[in-house]
Amino acid sequence: MSDSAYNPLKVEKRIYSAWEKSGYFNPDKLPGKRMRPFVISMPPPNVTGELHLGHVEGIAIQDALIRYHCMKGDKALWVPGIDHAGIATQIVVERLIMKEGLDRHKLGREKFLERVWKWKEQYGTSITNQIRALGASCDWSREAFTMDKDRSLAVRTAFKTLFNDGLIYKGEKIISWCPRCASVISDLEVTYVETTGKLYSIKYQLVGSTKYITIATTRPETLLGDTAIAVHPQDPRYKQLIGKKVTVPIVEREIPIIADRAVEKDFGTGAVKVTPAHDPLDFEIGERHKLNSIQIIDKNGKMTKLAGEFYGMSVQDARRVVVERLEKDGHLDSTVNYIHNIAHCDRCGTVIEPLISEQWFMKMDTMARQALRAVKKNTVEIVPSRFIKVYTHWMTHIHDWTLYRQLW
Repeated sequence: MSDSAYNPLKVEKRIYSAWEKSGYFNPDKLPGKRMRPFVISMPPPNVTGELHLGHVEGIAIQDALIRYHCMKGDKALWVPGIDHAGIATQIVVERLIMKEGLDRHKLGREKFLERVWKWKEQYGTSITNQIRALGASCDWSREAFTMDKDRSLAVRTAFKTLFNDGLIYKGEKIISWCPRCASVISDLEVTYVETTGKLYSIKYQLVGSTKYITIATTRPETLLGDTAIAVHPQDPRYKQLIGKKVTVPIVEREIPIIADRAVEKDFGTGAVKVTPAHDPLDFEIGERHKLNSIQIIDKNGKMTKLAGEFYGMSVQDARRVVVERLEKDGHLDSTVNYIHNIAHCDRCGTVIEPLISEQWFMKMDTMARQALRAVKKNTVEIVPSRFIKVYTHWMTHIHDWTLYRQLW
């Protein structure tokens, strides 16, 4: 008795197997004379799990294009593969071994890497089987993995070429650091979460005077690393104070009041503390004004020895104790609820710590200008056109890209 409904399991696997055995997914084996190449390198799915609807949509579009060009008589090639997904894979495997009462440090690097490769073999096969189940006309004889021998060589070659061309360099800059992953992460790996926190108004006494200047901050614990107070040069409230000095509460450090156009006159009191080692904007202000950088938070999210009596505390504990001290000493002017966006690690959800660190960077200015020019000249069209504004803002405010990761 035949099935009353179509059963894909009985049909599709057999058909796909016949397609694959025919060799026709390999353009070198296609009949007829085919001269014009058409190639797609599959954006490789991460090895960290299974395909989702977004993958399916992308694969369907690529498959349609490959089959269309194949029918036109082109030498159509679709190169399949999977991505090692460094940070994400490390986190997934760490969670797996945690169930055994282990962490990667207890296991050791060699054993940990063995577990990572075991994970790759398990889920890499699962993903490629899912791609086959979609009927994708990939040339599986050319299947690639981003950590295989040829791809690794290509990465090192590209890195060295870009370094020789002066586009890759090593230097100390402010970066987004994840204390949980123990690694720098890129701008695209940062997620901003709207959070209700506190806005603290703190009084800094002018040197040689009984008067104060009041600043507003969401991170009072970082005042331990302050090296300046900044105001907008056109703010009439503070023009007469530019060039004078104040004393940082608790640490009793004298720092200057400087003028910088990056300061938002309408934020808080219009005066902000500058902690170059722990805020991207403060870092830029510090570079412009040649300010010192005092790192008072380490890569574990703990206060450093430069934080004095707060050494070893977590950031949250330090914040609580600093606020208590400010209130006790009469430096806390006010505290109000404040909704703002806090940066989190996209991989594990940990709050990001901006830190100064020596890393490898890619210069972005030249590439960004060329990419912007391509859109302005309509060489590349953005659809829908309203996103041109977003694209332009991104390209004109882009920073040099962090390439390095502190991964096992």
